[in-house]
Amino acid sequence: MDQEYTQRLQKIEEALECWLPTVIDAGLMEEIFPGLKKIPDAGTTDALFTPLKDILSRGGKRWRPLLMALVCESLGAGDAAIPLSPLVELSHNASLIHDDIEDDSDERRGKPSIHKLYGVDTAINAGSFLYFLSLCCIESAQNKERVYRLWAEYMRKLHLGQAMDINWHRNIPLVPAIEEYHTMCGLKTGCLARFAVELGAYTAGVSEKAAGQLGEAAEKLGMGFQILDDVKNLTTGVPGKMRGDDIIEGKKSLPVLLFMHQYPAQREQVFNGFSAAKTHGITAPEAEKLLQTLNDCGVVSEAAEKGQAFIAEARVIFDAPEHDGFSMDGKGGALIAGLIDLIS
Repeated sequence: MDQEYTQRLQKIEEALECWLPTVIDAGLMEEIFPGLKKIPDAGTTDALFTPLKDILSRGGKRWRPLLMALVCESLGAGDAAIPLSPLVELSHNASLIHDDIEDDSDERRGKPSIHKLYGVDTAINAGSFLYFLSLCCIESAQNKERVYRLWAEYMRKLHLGQAMDINWHRNIPLVPAIEEYHTMCGLKTGCLARFAVELGAYTAGVSEKAAGQLGEAAEKLGMGFQILDDVKNLTTGVPGKMRGDDIIEGKKSLPVLLFMHQYPAQREQVFNGFSAAKTHGITAPEAEKLLQTLNDCGVVSEAAEKGQAFIAEARVIFDAPEHDGFSMDGKGGALIAGLIDLIS
């Protein structure tokens, strides 16, 4: 089964490399910038493309475009969705560049963040360009208007979720409700997974209702993965990032919110831990104490259970024998189930 994922992932990488190849030649520049009379100097093109090729080269699971491809394939349309992989994966990486600037994160995928390496101005410009570069692949889509609308809708939702997250960590005393956290997580993280799956479903020609059913499963999947990532951040650490950097950022992740709601008298400990970590790093005594408290009182385990519950809900929807008159073939369903196992 792993080999089947590898074959599909190779096709996805080829689709991404169409727009970010090793060498940016005149033909590609003309395709991206129609009517450009003169190609800018190498320094200009390097400032735009080098940071983007850098972050893409660092890897990433690519599970969103892979899930998109598997959904499309299991609905009988083969690999028709794969050329649209840049819409999903380039947009995701654009959001990572901007997210790291907003959080002033030091690392991404085991290396210095793009803005630390190339400067904030270059990173902002390159990250913004990456969103628009992703749109170039829409020319291969059967229903361009629907794809444009879908992309724009989910990009708006992604940025609304990010605005919620920014507001929460800038306003330290603010304690959002758990339901608000679920909304934020669904927008910031879940909606890109939902976009990928609905894109695959629409490419296969299914109804809006069927695409929505599958999209709901993907949104729950994305939320579950985000919660589990937040749990790992406070325990073992997420590969490619520093353990506990969510505390440095003042991030109100699910374990932190559960703690503040269950132990309101100890909220000041959270605020002190955030402040100390931001000033002195995660090794500050107040930050270390907060990490220890979160792990000892059970909220980290409770959050992990919630993350797994979201993933279980997604499985139920994906495993349904039929979606508004459209059935997913058995092999495709098995591959989707296997992918969830691999990345959860």
